[in-house]
Amino acid sequence: MPNFLKDGPLDGPCLILTHGSGSPMDSTFLNTISSLLAGQGIGVLRFEFAYMAARRTTGKKAPPPRADKLLGEFEAAVDDAGVKAPFIGGKSLGARVASMCADKLVATGKIGGLVCLAYPFHPTGRPDSLRTAHLMDIDFPALIVQGERDPFGTREEIAGYGLPETIEFHMAPDGDHDLVPRKKSGRSALDNWQDAAVAVAAFIKRSADST
Repeated sequence: MPNFLKDGPLDGPCLILTHGSGSPMDSTFLNTISSLLAGQGIGVLRFEFAYMAARRTTGKKAPPPRADKLLGEFEAAVDDAGVKAPFIGGKSLGARVASMCADKLVATGKIGGLVCLAYPFHPTGRPDSLRTAHLMDIDFPALIVQGERDPFGTREEIAGYGLPETIEFHMAPDGDHDLVPRKKSGRSALDNWQDAAVAVAAFIKRSADST
């Protein structure tokens, strides 16, 4: 059973969230987003995949397994969380894994929908190696929060993917893979993170009310 970090109330809408390939569940990004979501009335349960949790004890930075090898861990975390019909998601790699197991978990009534933070639509520098095939069949509530200039999928690139209209988007102005804008934009990382949290909370509440 994973060790969960808990933020906010767990007796209402909840989000089970995990990390990207190289940063833990208590990264600055996830700490801030989780706190902001809790302030919006969303309960957040964060967990780590085993490879990341092992880094804390061994100190060795082993690379992550392939995304499809992590599906079972995510599904087990949903079972262990003990909350009713949570939404699931993650940052980058975590978002990809969540998206790959969401259809099964929605079909069995275990989750209410999907939230992807900085989805890795393709490897950096390889825009033709798309990770979108499974996204084309999404027919349940789904939100992708993406930086406009994310090197894993920019606003302009995403517009050409032909993704289904069932997927909602929130674009962080001038944001990178952490949704962080450049100074010349006149915005701060916190500005983008706050806006993202508001969008995610509104999406979860609206989607939960409609089910």
